[in-house]
Amino acid sequence: MSRVGKLPVAVPEKVEVTLKDKTMSVKGPLGQLSLALTDLVNVKHVGTEITVTPRDESKSSRAMWGTTRSLLSNMVTGVSTGFKRVLEFNGVGYKAAVKGKVLVLNLGYSHPIDYQLPDGISAKVNKNTIELTGVDKEALGQSAAKIRSFRPPEPYKGKGIKYLEETIVRKAGKTGAK
Repeated sequence: MSRVGKLPVAVPEKVEVTLKDKTMSVKGPLGQLSLALTDLVNVKHVGTEITVTPRDESKSSRAMWGTTRSLLSNMVTGVSTGFKRVLEFNGVGYKAAVKGKVLVLNLGYSHPIDYQLPDGISAKVNKNTIELTGVDKEALGQSAAKIRSFRPPEPYKGKGIKYLEETIVRKAGKTGAK
Protein backbone atom coordinates (compact mmCIF):
# COMPACT_ATOMS: atom_id res chain seq x y z
CA MET A 1 0.00 0.00 0.00
CA SER A 2 1.24 3.44 -0.88
CA ARG A 3 1.37 5.70 2.14
CA VAL A 4 1.34 8.77 -0.08
CA GLY A 5 -1.29 7.46 -2.51
CA LYS A 6 -3.83 6.67 0.21
CA LEU A 7 -4.07 10.32 1.29
CA PRO A 8 -6.72 12.41 -0.49
CA VAL A 9 -5.75 15.75 -2.04
CA ALA A 10 -7.65 18.62 -0.41
CA VAL A 11 -8.89 21.23 -2.88
CA PRO A 12 -9.18 24.82 -1.50
CA GLU A 13 -12.30 26.90 -2.21
CA LYS A 14 -10.62 29.19 -4.73
CA VAL A 15 -9.30 26.29 -6.86
CA GLU A 16 -11.35 24.80 -9.69
CA VAL A 17 -10.64 21.18 -10.76
CA THR A 18 -11.93 19.62 -13.98
CA LEU A 19 -11.46 16.02 -15.09
CA LYS A 20 -12.08 15.51 -18.80
CA ASP A 21 -11.16 12.27 -20.59
CA LYS A 22 -7.64 11.51 -19.32
CA THR A 23 -6.67 15.09 -18.50
CA MET A 24 -6.88 16.78 -15.10
CA SER A 25 -6.96 20.59 -15.20
CA VAL A 26 -6.49 22.73 -12.10
CA LYS A 27 -7.23 26.47 -12.19
CA GLY A 28 -6.56 28.85 -9.33
CA PRO A 29 -5.77 32.49 -8.56
CA LEU A 30 -2.10 32.12 -9.60
CA GLY A 31 -2.58 30.24 -12.86
CA GLN A 32 -3.65 27.03 -14.55
CA LEU A 33 -1.96 23.61 -14.85
CA SER A 34 -2.96 20.36 -16.51
CA LEU A 35 -1.78 16.76 -16.27
CA ALA A 36 -2.28 13.87 -18.68
CA LEU A 37 -3.35 10.93 -16.54
CA THR A 38 -2.11 7.38 -17.09
CA ASP A 39 -4.30 4.29 -17.55
CA LEU A 40 -2.71 2.65 -14.50
CA VAL A 41 -4.67 4.67 -11.90
CA ASN A 42 -8.25 5.84 -11.29
CA VAL A 43 -8.78 9.47 -10.29
CA LYS A 44 -12.02 10.73 -8.73
CA HIS A 45 -12.95 14.30 -7.82
CA VAL A 46 -15.70 14.38 -5.21
CA GLY A 47 -16.53 17.63 -3.43
CA THR A 48 -13.34 19.18 -2.08
CA GLU A 49 -11.16 16.06 -2.41
CA ILE A 50 -9.31 14.24 -5.15
CA THR A 51 -8.66 10.54 -4.56
CA VAL A 52 -6.32 8.30 -6.52
CA THR A 53 -6.56 4.50 -6.56
CA PRO A 54 -4.55 1.92 -8.50
CA ARG A 55 -6.40 0.19 -11.34
CA ASP A 56 -5.01 -3.23 -10.36
CA GLU A 57 -2.31 -4.76 -8.15
CA SER A 58 0.51 -4.69 -10.73
CA LYS A 59 3.86 -3.23 -9.76
CA SER A 60 3.68 -0.38 -12.30
CA SER A 61 0.14 0.53 -11.21
CA ARG A 62 1.18 0.72 -7.56
CA ALA A 63 4.23 2.82 -8.53
CA MET A 64 2.10 5.34 -10.41
CA TRP A 65 -0.43 5.55 -7.56
CA GLY A 66 1.73 7.67 -5.24
CA THR A 67 3.37 9.52 -8.12
CA THR A 68 0.05 10.66 -9.60
CA ARG A 69 -1.23 11.74 -6.18
CA SER A 70 1.94 13.79 -5.57
CA LEU A 71 1.72 15.45 -8.99
CA LEU A 72 -1.93 16.39 -8.40
CA SER A 73 -1.11 17.72 -4.92
CA ASN A 74 1.72 19.85 -6.35
CA MET A 75 -0.62 21.24 -9.00
CA VAL A 76 -3.26 22.25 -6.43
CA THR A 77 -0.63 23.82 -4.15
CA GLY A 78 1.01 25.62 -7.08
CA VAL A 79 -2.12 27.34 -8.40
CA SER A 80 -3.30 28.30 -4.90
CA THR A 81 -0.12 29.41 -3.05
CA GLY A 82 2.74 28.89 -5.52
CA PHE A 83 6.29 27.64 -4.97
CA LYS A 84 9.50 29.51 -4.15
CA ARG A 85 13.16 28.49 -4.46
CA VAL A 86 16.02 30.70 -3.24
CA LEU A 87 19.57 30.48 -4.58
CA GLU A 88 22.57 32.19 -2.98
CA PHE A 89 25.74 33.17 -4.84
CA ASN A 90 29.11 33.92 -3.24
CA GLY A 91 32.27 35.11 -4.93
CA VAL A 92 34.27 38.24 -5.67
CA GLY A 93 32.58 40.18 -8.47
CA TYR A 94 29.65 37.77 -8.79
CA LYS A 95 26.49 39.66 -9.79
CA ALA A 96 22.98 38.87 -10.96
CA ALA A 97 20.28 41.02 -12.53
CA VAL A 98 16.88 40.45 -14.09
CA LYS A 99 16.10 42.12 -17.42
CA GLY A 100 12.56 41.21 -18.44
CA LYS A 101 12.44 37.40 -18.76
CA VAL A 102 16.26 37.07 -18.83
CA LEU A 103 18.45 36.46 -15.79
CA VAL A 104 21.91 37.96 -16.40
CA LEU A 105 24.66 36.32 -14.32
CA ASN A 106 28.27 37.50 -13.96
CA LEU A 107 30.03 34.55 -12.34
CA GLY A 108 33.73 35.15 -12.91
CA TYR A 109 33.77 33.96 -16.51
CA SER A 110 34.98 36.17 -19.35
CA HIS A 111 31.37 36.65 -20.47
CA PRO A 112 28.00 37.19 -18.76
CA ILE A 113 25.55 34.28 -18.82
CA ASP A 114 22.05 35.11 -20.08
CA TYR A 115 19.50 32.58 -18.84
CA GLN A 116 16.05 32.78 -20.43
CA LEU A 117 13.48 32.08 -17.69
CA PRO A 118 10.77 29.57 -18.70
CA ASP A 119 7.14 30.63 -18.96
CA GLY A 120 5.51 30.84 -15.53
CA ILE A 121 8.81 31.32 -13.65
CA SER A 122 9.79 34.75 -12.33
CA ALA A 123 13.01 35.85 -10.65
CA LYS A 124 13.92 38.57 -8.18
CA VAL A 125 17.47 39.47 -7.12
CA ASN A 126 18.35 40.82 -3.65
CA LYS A 127 22.04 41.45 -2.84
CA ASN A 128 23.49 37.92 -3.16
CA THR A 129 20.28 35.89 -3.49
CA ILE A 130 18.10 34.92 -6.45
CA GLU A 131 14.45 34.18 -5.59
CA LEU A 132 12.61 32.08 -8.16
CA THR A 133 8.81 31.77 -7.94
CA GLY A 134 6.26 29.90 -10.01
CA VAL A 135 3.22 27.63 -10.03
CA ASP A 136 4.84 24.56 -11.62
CA LYS A 137 7.09 22.83 -9.07
CA GLU A 138 8.86 20.72 -11.70
CA ALA A 139 9.75 23.67 -13.95
CA LEU A 140 10.85 25.72 -10.92
CA GLY A 141 13.18 22.97 -9.68
CA GLN A 142 14.60 22.44 -13.16
CA SER A 143 15.30 26.18 -13.54
CA ALA A 144 16.98 26.36 -10.13
CA ALA A 145 19.15 23.33 -10.95
CA LYS A 146 20.16 24.82 -14.32
CA ILE A 147 21.13 28.17 -12.72
CA ARG A 148 23.12 26.33 -10.01
CA SER A 149 24.95 24.32 -12.71
CA PHE A 150 26.48 27.50 -14.21
CA ARG A 151 28.85 27.76 -11.20
CA PRO A 152 28.36 24.98 -8.60
CA PRO A 153 29.78 25.71 -5.14
CA GLU A 154 33.36 24.60 -4.59
CA PRO A 155 34.49 23.13 -1.24
CA TYR A 156 37.61 25.23 -0.58
CA LYS A 157 36.41 28.84 -0.57
CA GLY A 158 32.66 28.26 -0.91
CA LYS A 159 32.41 30.28 -4.14
CA GLY A 160 29.56 29.53 -6.52
CA ILE A 161 25.78 29.26 -6.58
CA LYS A 162 24.04 27.11 -3.97
CA TYR A 163 20.53 26.62 -2.64
CA LEU A 164 19.87 28.76 0.43
CA GLU A 165 19.23 25.73 2.66
CA GLU A 166 22.17 23.75 1.23
CA THR A 167 25.26 23.22 3.40
CA ILE A 168 28.64 23.08 1.68
CA VAL A 169 31.12 20.76 3.39
CA ARG A 170 34.33 22.79 3.43
CA LYS A 171 37.81 21.32 2.97
CA ALA A 172 40.95 22.52 4.72
CA GLY A 173 43.16 22.87 1.65
CA LYS A 174 46.96 23.04 1.82
CA THR A 175 48.55 23.32 5.24
CA GLY A 176 51.89 24.66 4.03
CA ALA A 177 55.48 23.34 4.21
CA LYS A 178 56.87 22.40 7.62
